[in-house]
Amino acid sequence: MTRPMVTIQSVLYHSDTERVERALESLDNAARWARFDDRVAGVRVRYGDCSPAATVDPALLERWRRATPNLASLDYVSFGENLGHGGAQNRLAAEDDSELRIMANPDVIITGDTLSQLVERMDDTTIGAVEAKQLPLEHPKDYDVRSGITSWVAGAFCMVRSALFDELGGYDHESFFMYCDDVDLSWRIRERGFGVAIVPAALAFHDKRIGSTSGVLEPTSAERYYSVESALLLADKWSRPDISEDILRFFDANPEPEATRACAEYRRRRDDGLLADRHDPDHTTAEFTGGNYAEHRYGL
Repeated sequence: MTRPMVTIQSVLYHSDTERVERALESLDNAARWARFDDRVAGVRVRYGDCSPAATVDPALLERWRRATPNLASLDYVSFGENLGHGGAQNRLAAEDDSELRIMANPDVIITGDTLSQLVERMDDTTIGAVEAKQLPLEHPKDYDVRSGITSWVAGAFCMVRSALFDELGGYDHESFFMYCDDVDLSWRIRERGFGVAIVPAALAFHDKRIGSTSGVLEPTSAERYYSVESALLLADKWSRPDISEDILRFFDANPEPEATRACAEYRRRRDDGLLADRHDPDHTTAEFTGGNYAEHRYGL
């Protein structure tokens, strides 16, 4: 049986190179495990840097290469501009010829068998994309406990068939700069008749910021802005403009600086005819449930 080549792609933006290095060590270990299991032909890692200036200098890159002997290759490119998550991932994907492609946050640390677990699930040709289970805060979206089938897979650490990703045009980076590009891609994969699934045995540690006094997740200003903008754009693209209008009305009545700017940007795109073509007019794919994009098993 032919074993696939796997490429792991990560986007950097003012990233802490020590945290990136810790994650890279885990990728090298997982590559060693996957090769021992005879699950892969090889594992490549590629970084695309959206920072204004290069984060990784040639000396650091060479040190990383020497420290990761189990990788088939380790490459880095500085874009010199902020392309956004989807734009940067698409740029990296344009030069990739692997059979399976992983989109990963650059600081996510995975267990030794995570790659093997994901590749094994992709042996099922009806599956288009899979994701690892996140720790310490597991994503609350529901999934079938036997198959792992779910509404969408998160881009923190997900694997997709490269040919399918390319056929779909990758992420819709023109609509989604920071959030919801993974939801949109998952739904477009499902539109093509493929399933998307969580693999609970594949584990990925995804660090989160918890308020020292509040004890809850504390988003940055940019995260607040893009969460609102992306929610508006996703609902409109997936034939639920009524939800977009509900969001607009809510923030008109309850203004917040970032949300007000996001609503203004959505209205500008709408009025200028710049919104994406609509999908799923019969509402058979997209899931909008209680302000989320899937049924949730619990709240965060």
